[in-house]
Amino acid sequence: MKFCVSPSGGGGGGEGARGFGRGGGPKVVYVPPPPPEEESSVFAHYETGINFDKYDDILVDVSGSNSPKAIMTFEEAGLCESLSRNVTKSGYVKPTPVQKHGIPIISAGRDLMACAQTGSGKTAAFLLPILQQLMSDGVAASKFSEVQEPEAIIVAPTRELINQIYLEARKFAYGTCVRPVVVYGGINTGYTIREVLKGCNVLCGTPGRLLDIIGRGKVGLSKLRYLVLDEADRMLDMGFEPDMRKLVSSPGMPAKEERQTLMFSATYPEDIQRLAADFLKTDYLFLAVGVVGGACSDVEQHIIQVDQYSKREQLLELLKTTGTERTMVFVETKRSADFIATFLCQEKVPTTSIHGDREQREREKALGDFRSGQCPVLVATSVAARGLDIEHVQHVVNFDMPSSIDEYVHRIGRTGRCGNTGRAVSFFNPESDTPLARSLVKVLAGAQQEVPSWLEEIAFSAHGTTGFNPYGKVFASTDTRKGGSFQKEPPQPAVQNTSAAADDEEWE
Repeated sequence: MKFCVSPSGGGGGGEGARGFGRGGGPKVVYVPPPPPEEESSVFAHYETGINFDKYDDILVDVSGSNSPKAIMTFEEAGLCESLSRNVTKSGYVKPTPVQKHGIPIISAGRDLMACAQTGSGKTAAFLLPILQQLMSDGVAASKFSEVQEPEAIIVAPTRELINQIYLEARKFAYGTCVRPVVVYGGINTGYTIREVLKGCNVLCGTPGRLLDIIGRGKVGLSKLRYLVLDEADRMLDMGFEPDMRKLVSSPGMPAKEERQTLMFSATYPEDIQRLAADFLKTDYLFLAVGVVGGACSDVEQHIIQVDQYSKREQLLELLKTTGTERTMVFVETKRSADFIATFLCQEKVPTTSIHGDREQREREKALGDFRSGQCPVLVATSVAARGLDIEHVQHVVNFDMPSSIDEYVHRIGRTGRCGNTGRAVSFFNPESDTPLARSLVKVLAGAQQEVPSWLEEIAFSAHGTTGFNPYGKVFASTDTRKGGSFQKEPPQPAVQNTSAAADDEEWE
């Protein structure tokens, strides 16, 4: 039994209270273990699944003028010898659609807003052309400067995701003079600063900690050439938008006309697309791989009607059938995560949990136990919904339905990655989840999944029948720029996020 509920500190951050740091909060003393240096560990890679070649059949649309021609092979990308060697060691055989189109667009110096389904290789799509340019320019990290001036900054909403991006950058830059560094909350600030000052070309960070390091004068922005927002829709929503505007208006930050801005996500609500344009050059390109906001068809989706008081028993029955296969169980609140994990442990199901109030070392241990299979069940809030790439996740369970359809798409995307197949089971409570019904029917139909008749009835009764065709074709919406249109879902009614998990992503 591996689960242990720790007494929580403040939201998402102040762990390891020994004395007090700046601002009167608890001083964080935790220093993470260094990542492995052995080549076999650095290049441990995700095995592609039997459906990997299906990616070639996905509809791709590029909106905007003078889009560069797509590449068909990594050889066509013109990668330098070191980078090409590291790509091969990483097990990359042929580029996915987002890489085929994204790599030449970025290499051509164009700003990009890219939308591609979960598990389709977006991280490599932006890392490879950035690292290629830095390497071909002979960029090298220097530990002799008291102010580090990175050429690239990558921002992501959660600690786990930004650390994953950093490890990918470190892998591709292995054996070269380019040095990536990662900064995020929950670890000792002094340690973070020392890591930055050892030399930094590519700075990966969560928003709050990134702004803190810049504010302390340890990072300058005058040499910045690339600004990347991963999970861009989350980075530009109401929670993170002020931090993003603060970042781009920081002293020394090149104007958008003087830098290259890249945005990637699996979902892009219309209002976020409009907002994103504020950060991009006017001639940016929009890359849509598949349906914007659509779910991966490699995930078998099942919706079960369950009332609130029957969920625990249903979950237990479900987990009895999965055995030792890795399963992620999503809940809406931090309290529920601890409660459900404790319940499962009492029922002799080895379980761990991750959420924003757990200490950083606990979060890392929970992910480690889950990755290794020591705890085959991970109960998580939205903090683990986006971007995390964990091999052998066969099942996702939505114990609580999320408050938005985009969150649903991200959650079920933790399985069925890189051409592998997966299964997602969602508990739908009509008393609380009806506002999601219409959007859910659309996503299921769009991914060629069975739509329960009872869910269709709820969708019809909730929104009326006028204009509602759950099996209607996706239509093309004209872009505001010349000559472009991209595939997208019709606008859906907004679902208000009233959950206590709304603060679960990282501001530091």
